[in-house]
Amino acid sequence: MFTIPDFPALQDAINRATEVEVLLALRSGSPGLNGLAALLSPAAEPHLSAMAKRSGAITSQRFGRTIQMYAPVYLSSFCTNRCAYCGFSAGNAIDRRVLTFAEAESEAMILHQRGFSHLLLVSGEAPAKVGVEYLEELALRLRGRFAALSIEVQPLATEEYARLFQAGITSVAVYQETYDRDIYKQVHLAGRKADFDYRLETPARAAAAGMREVGIGALLGLADWRAEGLALGLHLAWLRKHYWRTGLTVSFPRMRPAQGEFKPLAPVSERNLSQMIFALRMFDPDVGLYLSTREEARYRDGMIGLGPTRYSAGSCTAPGGYGLADAGGEQFEVGDNRSLAEVSAAIQQKGFDPVRKDWDAVFQTKEDRQQAA
Repeated sequence: MFTIPDFPALQDAINRATEVEVLLALRSGSPGLNGLAALLSPAAEPHLSAMAKRSGAITSQRFGRTIQMYAPVYLSSFCTNRCAYCGFSAGNAIDRRVLTFAEAESEAMILHQRGFSHLLLVSGEAPAKVGVEYLEELALRLRGRFAALSIEVQPLATEEYARLFQAGITSVAVYQETYDRDIYKQVHLAGRKADFDYRLETPARAAAAGMREVGIGALLGLADWRAEGLALGLHLAWLRKHYWRTGLTVSFPRMRPAQGEFKPLAPVSERNLSQMIFALRMFDPDVGLYLSTREEARYRDGMIGLGPTRYSAGSCTAPGGYGLADAGGEQFEVGDNRSLAEVSAAIQQKGFDPVRKDWDAVFQTKEDRQQAA
C-alpha cells in the first residue's frame, strides 16, 4: 500500500536543496527523488531555462515530435461530495443533469466528427446517477468508434475497474487533489471523497484491474506546489515499481474560476507550473504529461515541445455542452477555447505533429485480448 510522508517532511527535503544539487540533477540521466526535490526547490528557479531545454530534449528523445490530442465528454454534473473548490459540489446551486445514453453518444460523435479518437468520459461523483452499469453500457456503445476511452469518475473497486476494462475502458484518471492531509480534510467537507486513504489507493486498484493506463495528479492551488510535485514523484515511482506493465500519466490541473468562488489557498504561477512540469519530466522520462484547456492558449503554445505530450482542445465542462442548446452548469471555466483545428495548427507551426490516434486494439497482446474478452 502506498503511503505519503507528512507534508512538512516533503517541504523540508525541498527547502534543504542547494544549487550544487540542482546542477547535479540537471546533468543526471536519472536524478531520483533527491534530484526531483532539488529541481522543485527555490534553488532551481534561476535555472528554469536550462530545465526547459533539458526537459524538451528528453521529451523529444522519448516521444519524438508527436503530441496526442483528446477531448472530454462530461456525462453528469450531479455529485454527492462537498468539495469547497469544485463547481459540481453538492452544496452549489447549479443546473444539474445526467446525459441519457443517446445524449452521451451524440456528444461523443460530435467530437468524433471533429477528428478526436481519444475520449475522456468525466462525471461528478454520484454513483446512483453514473455508476458502473451506466459506464459499462456507454463503453460498449462507443468502443468500436474510438481508439481509446478513458474515465475520470468516482473511485471504484478493483472488480469494478476490471468490469469496465472488459467493456472497453482502457484508462483511468484519478487525482488526489492534494497530498496534504490537513488541507485535504479542510476542503473535502462531506461525501465519500473525504476519505483520503481510499482515494490514495485508487490508482493501484485501477492498475491491478488491468487498465492499460492510469493517470494521477494534484489540483494546483490547494497546497504548496513544490511538495505536491515531490508527492507526485513518490506516487509515480511506487506505481512504476508495483505495476510496471501499466502506462502512467500525470496531469497538472491548475485551479480555475468556478461556481462557489473558491479562492486558491496557495496560488501557482505559470512559472511555478513550468518548473513542476520540467522537474517531473526529468524525473520520469517516459511518463505522459497532460496540459489541458484549463491553461490559456498563450501558455500552452509556449510549452509545446518542452515536456507535455498530451493536449486537449475544444473542451466543454458542462454535460451536453457540445450539442445541447440548454447545457449549463460548468465544472469550471475553460482557459483555452480554441478548436481542435486551431490547436493542431499551433502545434504544427512549432514543428510538431498533433496525433489524433496513436493506439488501437489490434496492438494488444494475446494475453491482453483474453483479459478484455
